[in-house]
Amino acid sequence: MAENATPGQGDKAERRTLWIVLLLNIGLAAAFGVAGVLGDSSALIANGLDNASDGIVYAISLLALSRPPKWKDIAAGVSGVLLLLFAAGVLFDVGRRYFQGSEPIGPTMMGMAFVAAIVNFICLRLLQRLKQPDVNLRAATTFSFNDFISNGGILVGGALVLWTGRNWPDLVVGLATALIAFKGGIEILQDARRDARSRES
Repeated sequence: MAENATPGQGDKAERRTLWIVLLLNIGLAAAFGVAGVLGDSSALIANGLDNASDGIVYAISLLALSRPPKWKDIAAGVSGVLLLLFAAGVLFDVGRRYFQGSEPIGPTMMGMAFVAAIVNFICLRLLQRLKQPDVNLRAATTFSFNDFISNGGILVGGALVLWTGRNWPDLVVGLATALIAFKGGIEILQDARRDARSRES
């Protein structure tokens, strides 16, 4: 009986944490989207799409939480694929803005990135407190870490936009965000594959 109680308590903590980071990411996605449109920033829009995809992944993780390990591997695989699709979409947006031009607003980028960095740091700390995280929770931690790093890039990019009056720092940050997302997607897919193989052996 004791063995069954512990996983139940763990699932409850994991579910609560996933709900918190899910709601925070939905809020960030909306804020980034509005700020990105108003600030004409590829980097902000990229991070808004990133947080939106994170929210979808957290929702999938919640559905898989109480299901067999195979479901969790499938959910993690979907998470990795979504991150790769997100990276491709951001690359497309960066290319479009490079050829069509844009006028990003540095202070808007910096202000939004500062707020998002605080929120993502909170998400990261909450996820890191969980004991023995499964493949989906490890994926969630990867997302929050990537987001936190991206926020730092937006702060620097916003400062360079303000200093130079050019749009290239914004495009560089958008490109870097896409590359980070691509790397994270590959790592999540590899982690899910390792997890599945460890159970088969």
